[in-house]
Amino acid sequence: MTDAYIVEAVRTAGGRRNGALAGWHPADMGGEVLNALIDRSGIDPAAVEDVVLGCVTQAGEQGFAFARNAVLSSCLPVSVPAVTVDRQCGSSQQAVQFAAQAVLSGTQDVVIAAGAESMTRVPMFSNISYHERDGVGVGPFSKRIQGRFGVETFSQFEGAEMLAAKYGFDRDALDRYALESHRRAAAATEAGVFEGQIVPLAVDDGLHLRDEGIRYDATLEGIGSVRLLKEGGVVSAANASQICDGASAALIVSGQALKDHGMKPIARIVQMTVSAGDPIIMLEEPIAATRKALAKAGLTLADIDLYEVNEAFASVPLAWRKALDADPDKLNVNGGAIALGHPLGATGAKLMTTLIHSLRARGKRYGLQAVCEGGGIANVTIVEAL
Repeated sequence: MTDAYIVEAVRTAGGRRNGALAGWHPADMGGEVLNALIDRSGIDPAAVEDVVLGCVTQAGEQGFAFARNAVLSSCLPVSVPAVTVDRQCGSSQQAVQFAAQAVLSGTQDVVIAAGAESMTRVPMFSNISYHERDGVGVGPFSKRIQGRFGVETFSQFEGAEMLAAKYGFDRDALDRYALESHRRAAAATEAGVFEGQIVPLAVDDGLHLRDEGIRYDATLEGIGSVRLLKEGGVVSAANASQICDGASAALIVSGQALKDHGMKPIARIVQMTVSAGDPIIMLEEPIAATRKALAKAGLTLADIDLYEVNEAFASVPLAWRKALDADPDKLNVNGGAIALGHPLGATGAKLMTTLIHSLRARGKRYGLQAVCEGGGIANVTIVEAL
């Protein structure tokens, strides 16, 4: 069995809803990150054997074989196939894992894992809400599912509230975490930490090079003034991830491909895990998935130099950190989705890009990435920076 290596990993800077990237068709955003991988790696585009691309809201401009449309918008030849993956918030992390599995199995030698999502042009849940509006169908949860779990629907917002209550976090704790996310992201941006990983996109006033959602003047008072999503709850829009437009991609290859194409890797895939648990609390599964991944890798959390745990809601990384007794100084060191945005299907490969670049910049070895996903699923990937 061969190893699976990452040669390049890139992302766009995040765009706020109706912000800088609102004019970009999502297939074109996807095409741009594919182009960047080819340009930076120097590989022959025809050598790419498949593109696995994550996208959550597969409707409208993100419908009709969306991954294939991203390829058709790129410099890749029409001979390159593509497939779209929906693992909810971990879609492009699953794309990374599927690509690595193809390489590890010996089935393919050069695969691109990517993700793209325009939450401006294809609003979250629009693949459900538009059907509801027109009276088409009864929604994704059948009577059988509702009867089994005793609920009419599964809500990530309710899950975030349940997670905060279970692990003992009040609103102040969530708001303080959110403030730290903005402060870390602002400091990283000002220090140029993200510059090498960002693919510039042309916008009306030049090039989009900075994550648009960072609040450089964020204060605890300001965050605390935002209305709660639920009366008597602790979750607000300010301590949850930001709606975001963006794309990301990683080039994953075998050892033989490194030799054949004269490329140098930046990371190696060490371990890949996906697990599932309670679909009602939903957002707790990264804890169990992390334990499983570490055990399979023969590592402990102390062996891991940096963690990227998606900030879908502040309660997610806080619960993960508390349950695993994780070092807060290793967690989301450059901020997370609360400040940088969560472009759904693009987030997995986006976090992987940031994690690998952060490890290399700090001279560190192992990184762990965990993402909570709709339905109570979680992906965990461990990488070694090279």
